[in-house]
Amino acid sequence: MSLTVAFIGLGHMGAPMAANLVRAGHRVRGHDLVPEALESAVRAGVEPAADAASAVADADVVVSMLPAGRHVLGLYGTVLAAARPGTLFVDCSTIDVTDARTAHERAAAAGMRSLDAPVSGGVVGAEAGTLTFMAGGGEAEFAEARPLLEAMGKKAVHCGGAGAGQAAKICNNMILGVSMIAVSEAFVLGERLGLSHQALYDVASTASGQCWALSVNCPVPGPVPGSPANRDYRPGFAASLMAKDLGLAARAARDSGVDTGLGLAAARLYEEYAEHVGATEDFSGIVRTIRDRGTRQEQEGEGEKR
Repeated sequence: MSLTVAFIGLGHMGAPMAANLVRAGHRVRGHDLVPEALESAVRAGVEPAADAASAVADADVVVSMLPAGRHVLGLYGTVLAAARPGTLFVDCSTIDVTDARTAHERAAAAGMRSLDAPVSGGVVGAEAGTLTFMAGGGEAEFAEARPLLEAMGKKAVHCGGAGAGQAAKICNNMILGVSMIAVSEAFVLGERLGLSHQALYDVASTASGQCWALSVNCPVPGPVPGSPANRDYRPGFAASLMAKDLGLAARAARDSGVDTGLGLAAARLYEEYAEHVGATEDFSGIVRTIRDRGTRQEQEGEGEKR
């Protein structure tokens, strides 16, 4: 069944997601504050809207993909009054769990229905239509949104009530951030011990060290040809986004009284990396920071011996 979809936020993730909805036969009206982003989406078949309110006015479903919770809440403050009663709002942004629950409350108070449905898979997954969606909200709302989610991705999981999608996203990315640091440290240690990257990969990828950070996004050039390490760490999933997600996980852990020592350490390391050399790199480039730190410590130790 063809639907009229309003899509707000047509950046690196939103634009290809909207394009996939067009390819699936839906009418998509889009808006973005950046004119170039909107123009790019229009070339993919998205109908331009002058503002967010006009985009949602006749929509069956409103999809948003925005940078932070304040942007989502600001959008809802603008468009809830412009949408038809009962419109389904699906927010695919990665935001704070508390902000997601507030968005649900505001949508319900305005007579709308809602889901939080953040994604995993990065820009490559958005372009290929292979994203994984983690949804929080009612079962009926998830069932209604599912055909749209499946047009943009390969898997959609209903994780529970309001905010559960965001909870699943930050927990998943805490695992990813910690595991990428662990894999990077192992490769740097292997280098010092005389192991080739290929040898370590051949062992770990078929042994107990196997994980996504190793087998798909390997942080060193060579073993996995498709990994960003072979493209000078041009982002598939930017370090700044990993830093953001780990910051959200750290905040949730503090608010929940959960001791996540490794998660907090990863958040600090990625925040520092993203603010400096990793500002424009893939999150797997953290391996170079780990390598450089080891080299500096060795040099400092040799200096003290002298």
